[in-house]
Amino acid sequence: MALRRLGRSDILVPPLCFGGNVFGWTADEATSFRLLDALVEAGFNFIDTADVYSRWVDGHQGGESEAVIGRWMKARGNRASLVIATKVGADMGRGKVCLKPDYIKSAVEASLSRLQTDYIDLYQSHWDDPDTPFEEVLGAYEELIQAGKVRVIGASNLSASRLFEALAVAAREKLPRYETLQPEYNLCERAGYEAELEPLCSRNSLGVITYFSLAAGFLTGKYRAPADAGKSPRGRGAVDKYLNDKGRAILAALDEVAAAHQASPTSVALAWIIARPSITAPIASASKVEQLGELLAAAELNLTSGEIAKLDAASAWKA
Repeated sequence: MALRRLGRSDILVPPLCFGGNVFGWTADEATSFRLLDALVEAGFNFIDTADVYSRWVDGHQGGESEAVIGRWMKARGNRASLVIATKVGADMGRGKVCLKPDYIKSAVEASLSRLQTDYIDLYQSHWDDPDTPFEEVLGAYEELIQAGKVRVIGASNLSASRLFEALAVAAREKLPRYETLQPEYNLCERAGYEAELEPLCSRNSLGVITYFSLAAGFLTGKYRAPADAGKSPRGRGAVDKYLNDKGRAILAALDEVAAAHQASPTSVALAWIIARPSITAPIASASKVEQLGELLAAAELNLTSGEIAKLDAASAWKA
């Protein structure tokens, strides 16, 4: 399996990242450990999480996912062989996004404690904080990098104009730059990334790690009728948003390509993202070990140019 570089850093990752949002939520701790064991056994070591996972669950405060990963790494003694990405800045009960330097410095200590590690490979700004200048945000990250607590920084959910500004500030002030971007991107949601973010990331050699890579599960093919909404906690949202003429056309194209490879729609949807030159790795998650194989198979699934064109046509968007 060919590894890919995170931006201009020296960190190499496989072409698929496992999403840790499920840990401590739809996957209990025992299942999470089994998922992580199977992931590593298959040769994958890139795991994405965030301090806010899974604050949205009743009784949770955030940090549950990081804590599960931390206990697993301690039990297995495998920290050095993993690439751990987490995020800071989402609302953790303060009622707002926050990337102020003092907050970043306290939040990283909390994440390090939960992860039971002394460094984070990729530390990402989860949401934009327009009230805090990039000079201050990047300056805080510079201190963490110099202290050895963070290796590389990235951003999530930044507009193209704000990402351009962040890169310009880093160059002008000689501060660490965002080496990665984490945008929403999948066959159902292409325009938000392709229109402006993709050319900007490509010009600046940023790594791109996509989230919602399976469109809240819609691209697995399990939501084909309104009645399917009850199949998972995210089912209603997926059905309401994507089960329309375009969504059905995308599923039909996925089915056709999947049949040609004796693969699943899940594998094909991820392989389509992996094949895009600007993408480093899509993020995908599973709450059951038996679902993991379809995700990992995507990394070895080589789509033909004709198959990519078929999927492109079914999912085409207008400028």
